[in-house]
Amino acid sequence: MGVMNDLLTTDLFGHMLRPVTLQGPTDFEGFRRMARALLAQQVPPSGVSWHCSDTRAQDLFAGSADTSPTDAPPPQNAPVVSVPPDFMALLQTVILHRDPGRFDLMYRLLWRMVHEPSLRHDPLDADRVLAGQMAQAVRRDMHKMKAFVRFRTVQDDTFRTHPEGGPLHVAWFEPEHHIVEAIAPFFTRRFTQMRWAILTPERSMDWNGATLHFGPGARKLDAPEADAGEQLWLTYYQHIFNPARLKLKMMQKEMPRRYWKNLPEAQFISTLAGQAGERHRGMVAQAPTTPRRRIPAQRKTTLHAAAA
Repeated sequence: MGVMNDLLTTDLFGHMLRPVTLQGPTDFEGFRRMARALLAQQVPPSGVSWHCSDTRAQDLFAGSADTSPTDAPPPQNAPVVSVPPDFMALLQTVILHRDPGRFDLMYRLLWRMVHEPSLRHDPLDADRVLAGQMAQAVRRDMHKMKAFVRFRTVQDDTFRTHPEGGPLHVAWFEPEHHIVEAIAPFFTRRFTQMRWAILTPERSMDWNGATLHFGPGARKLDAPEADAGEQLWLTYYQHIFNPARLKLKMMQKEMPRRYWKNLPEAQFISTLAGQAGERHRGMVAQAPTTPRRRIPAQRKTTLHAAAA
């Protein structure tokens, strides 16, 4: 038993890892540069330890290696790594995932692309499937952010001195992945004419009508309280609710419960769902109504006469 432990210890601690530190959790250009340098030096995936500048390295064996970043550029004669464009787009999406093992997966796929050409034609490979699932989770998170951001109006100092620019609209959102910077162009296009800010726990952004700025994360307490405009929206939401079309499972699939706490209208979901059956029966029991004529009878006769 003691001999076995000695062998395992020698094998584990004898393996020197190459630490690589990226400038942030979504530093794709840094990853691309480092990956090319590592591939040129024939460093296998098992010999690399990936970290971010804003994340404390927790690797058990990192202390046994040189802790300086591997920031040397690839040699002049380093072979160019050629991969399909859709694969590079996949990696650009995967890096936005919150899984800390995403860098290992990305480099492992690149390494295998170089050393296992058949991988390009194997969509059922475990690593490729995992990368696809992570990319899908990121895209879904981006879709939910587009759908569930709710702005509240703030009359800030800029509005008080220059009211012609309109008030500031502030929203709070809690994304699951590192998507804030990637999704920013959507909001600048969608709300170009108004000033807005979106606060998240990790990263925040604000648009002054011409320039987009990014800043550190915020707290939910930094977001404004409900205003009159929100109360109007809630009244509208309750009136358009159709109990005959309620499908709870489908609704929860499209609007997962994790988002409910930040959606003003979510406070009515349970009540409206509980009343849906009774309201539906009431609608069915009501006598049919006579539809109102859109064209007065006299006007309709005149139109027919003109056509004749």
